[in-house]
Amino acid sequence: MRMEGFAIKVRYAVIGALVLTSAWSSRGVAHAEQKPGANFEANALVRLVRASTERFKNVAVAEAEGYVLQFGCVSGPDSGAMGMHYVKFPLVLDGELDPTQPEIVIYEPQPDGSLKMIGADYLVLADAWHANPNHLGPPQIMGQLLHLFESPNRFGLPTFYTLHVWAWKENPTGAFVNWHSNVSCNAYNPQIP
Repeated sequence: MRMEGFAIKVRYAVIGALVLTSAWSSRGVAHAEQKPGANFEANALVRLVRASTERFKNVAVAEAEGYVLQFGCVSGPDSGAMGMHYVKFPLVLDGELDPTQPEIVIYEPQPDGSLKMIGADYLVLADAWHANPNHLGPPQIMGQLLHLFESPNRFGLPTFYTLHVWAWKENPTGAFVNWHSNVSCNAYNPQIP
């Protein structure tokens, strides 16, 4: 009887611990999800990119506004890719960042030869950014720090800062990471720009 009573107490203690742990974990998750600054800003930036680039879903519109394909289709080192970068050089060279005017719009080649817009990329040359006395610290857009790519790099560019915003194709590894795990260059045909 004593052993049976002890087993019941242990069982209730374990159940109580699991309930407390579960409550604490869900409170931790709720707290993590309620970070209004980061979550709100991230969603606001994605919404702004969508509003600013919707007209570029048709790549001909992007080309008419001065965006030019560079680097072919950029594939990832392990998995995923960055896709096809259409660059507007005057925006790259101005040393400024404007969330409503991305320097690059990004497309994924489709098996039928069409291009599907998947996001935008903000890019500023590091020397140009740091030469401006109004720029304090590394560049950021709406709270998102840009990533530093040092020279030499695979693009043949001087050291630069970049921020990919996967606004038109959700990326399971994050909206602001460089590589998109669900983008592929397999359908890229350099004969069809």
